[in-house]
Amino acid sequence: MLTLAFESSAKAASVALVRDGKLISQYSQCSGLTHSRTLLPMAEDLLKNAEMSLDMVDLFSVAHGPGSFTGIRIGVSTVKGLAWASDKPCIGVSTLEAMAWHGLAHGGYICPVMDARRSQVYNALFKIEDGKPLRLCQDRALALPLLAEELKELDNPVFLVGDGAELTAAFLREQGLPHILAPENLRWQSAWGVAMAAMDKAPGSSQELLPVYLRLSQAERERQERLAAENAAK
Repeated sequence: MLTLAFESSAKAASVALVRDGKLISQYSQCSGLTHSRTLLPMAEDLLKNAEMSLDMVDLFSVAHGPGSFTGIRIGVSTVKGLAWASDKPCIGVSTLEAMAWHGLAHGGYICPVMDARRSQVYNALFKIEDGKPLRLCQDRALALPLLAEELKELDNPVFLVGDGAELTAAFLREQGLPHILAPENLRWQSAWGVAMAAMDKAPGSSQELLPVYLRLSQAERERQERLAAENAAK
């Protein structure tokens, strides 16, 4: 099974080719350019350098959230288009689950965190068992004090990964809670993790692939607040 995986849920973007769990090639970029400009050219270069073509790909996978609303939409739209045009299956996986694979060599508890702003992080907890991350809770958006309360109950320090890892580490230090901050090369999201997270999931069609945001966008929140204010004034 040859998988072409995409990660565009945060500032960094990456594309990876993975065959049956073995990484063939990965292209990562954190240039500040919009993913709409970089993602497809990265995939084209990756395939060309690996002397492969889209016809050889069996499955497309993508991080479908949580993360940047714009980044998620770009990644999901890209994979939907590729899967639809080639009539091949695709899979959307949790950005947080994909990041948990970066803690494979470390073992123990893995705590992926993404800065969700508004004093919150996107988070889930995992434990490495039998060579893969075992999910301990669902993806959620929560405040750092609530996350810290949960981490107090664990019997070992967590391994922090994700673009919110430094923010979380600083807060845990203030609380006197033990933790391990992943080195920078393991901290950021990667398409390799997306491909690995997709391995045990049933593929679907391009029509079934949808983004997962976890919470409303700023525009939707402002609209609801405006409607609530208008209703209260009646």
